Amino acid sequence: MEDYSLPKDSLFLGFDSSTQSLKATVLDSNLNIVASEQLQFDSELPHYKTKDGVYRDPSNNGRIVSPTLMWIEALDLMLQKLSKSLDLSKVTAVSGSGQQHGSVYWKKGSATILSSLDPKKPLVDQFGDAFSTKESPVWMDSSTTAQCREIEKAVGGALELSKLTGSRGYERFTGPQIRKLFQTQPGVYDNTERISVVSSFMASLLIGAYACIDETDAAGMNLMDIRQRVWSKIVLDATAPSLEEKLGKLAPAHAVAGCIAPYFVERFHFNKNCLVVQWSGDNPNSLAGLTLSTSGDLAISLGTSDTVFGITDDPEPRLEGHVFPNPVDTKGYMIMLVYKNASLTREDVRNRCAEKSWDVFNKYLQQTPPLNGGKMGFYYKEHEILPPLPVGFHRYILENFKGETLDGINEVEVKEFDPPSEVRALVEGQFLSMRGHAERFGLPSPPRRIIATGGASANQTILSCLASIYGCDIYTVQRPDSASLGAALRAAHGYLCSKKGSFVPISNMYKDKLEKTSLSCKLAVTAGDQQLVSKYAVMMKKRLEIENRLVEKLGRR
Repeated sequence: MEDYSLPKDSLFLGFDSSTQSLKATVLDSNLNIVASEQLQFDSELPHYKTKDGVYRDPSNNGRIVSPTLMWIEALDLMLQKLSKSLDLSKVTAVSGSGQQHGSVYWKKGSATILSSLDPKKPLVDQFGDAFSTKESPVWMDSSTTAQCREIEKAVGGALELSKLTGSRGYERFTGPQIRKLFQTQPGVYDNTERISVVSSFMASLLIGAYACIDETDAAGMNLMDIRQRVWSKIVLDATAPSLEEKLGKLAPAHAVAGCIAPYFVERFHFNKNCLVVQWSGDNPNSLAGLTLSTSGDLAISLGTSDTVFGITDDPEPRLEGHVFPNPVDTKGYMIMLVYKNASLTREDVRNRCAEKSWDVFNKYLQQTPPLNGGKMGFYYKEHEILPPLPVGFHRYILENFKGETLDGINEVEVKEFDPPSEVRALVEGQFLSMRGHAERFGLPSPPRRIIATGGASANQTILSCLASIYGCDIYTVQRPDSASLGAALRAAHGYLCSKKGSFVPISNMYKDKLEKTSLSCKLAVTAGDQQLVSKYAVMMKKRLEIENRLVEKLGRR
């Protein structure tokens, strides 16, 4: 049997350069966490005067940026922290996660700065003149609606752009951001020799040269053909002139970007043979950290936003949701669905209907019957992403509904439910929507398993409802940071692929020993009754039908 073990005593370092912080996780050769660190931008780098890691521009509606130099200084400080507790010469490979969509604009001539760093000086002191604009647009920016529409129109509409690039035009995506820069600051655009996303920018610092953008993070730009995994000429032409040469080549996420630069060998005592594996986006790294490696796996994060991650070999891009190449597989894809109304909306219903108590909330969920007697609700405390609906609450009773068929059903809209029914309608509604949209995307139903993460995954009653609707086992994880953990795991995976000379399935690294690693997850709830799962499928069909009507009547854009 082929040996997929990692060198004894070797360490694998994963970073997560997110909106508000830089995190690091270090794995040993048995894939157990041996160190982790965190650096908060606002409190530990206060001289940049950011709030939540960003600047909000009051004079330009929706413009939100971060100071590029702050990310550089954070890397230097993080390595100082790590070097006090770790022998960095034992680090065999490094990789990382970057907040998706953010962009960095390197000024002409900056490749020379990157390749000639002085180890006696801090990093930040050497990049003062490296960027054609010192501020990087980030994923929170929503100032590019006009550019989104222009790019969609150029390729034949929003659905065509989605089929081509994996997503319709989104304001936060890098392509529309580049187009806006080209239109509003043409001099800055002309003076830019390379455009990086946050992940490839951080990798560039580590190798002392421009790193490629990886294929997975490139799918968050509205610029790459997701089937061919090459830049799409039609979209590039619709975005800005001479764009391909500014973007550089693409690389698979498991590829080696280069060896670590001499700067880090001399300043922090890294081994000169330490590999830097392609960085990728935060969501793709979380997928790796949650060990989703098989078609049929699903992860659901129940937090400030609710996010569904899935894996498929044959995606069907739509107007909602996103398709990215799978970061740990050369052929497959990851699907991502994002819901804005999540934990805060659950808390709102708890406060209104369940005496501000999770115990009462759970009791109501347990005492109401599955399918809720045909009561169905839509709860949008905030403008929703999926479906694109404004703030509002919509409640319906499906009279005569027994779960076998929609024939003979009488749908009645009502103003309110009794408190227990309200709680169940909220929880069932979100999970039915997730299941319906995931199936529309071509994800298997039922999934092989669901890994639940985020705050609400600690609630066994909510997870039981999830198991009933999906009809599969639910697992939970306990880990500090799935993005930096996923990056450390991908560092080990990239090293292994490089050593073997070809792509190796990531699961080979932890096959038969997952429970002995920091990647382990435990069974929380077993699959629901299959007859009930079929009844929920009928209810789901009705929910999507009502949802479509609401979008036609009230939908944004």
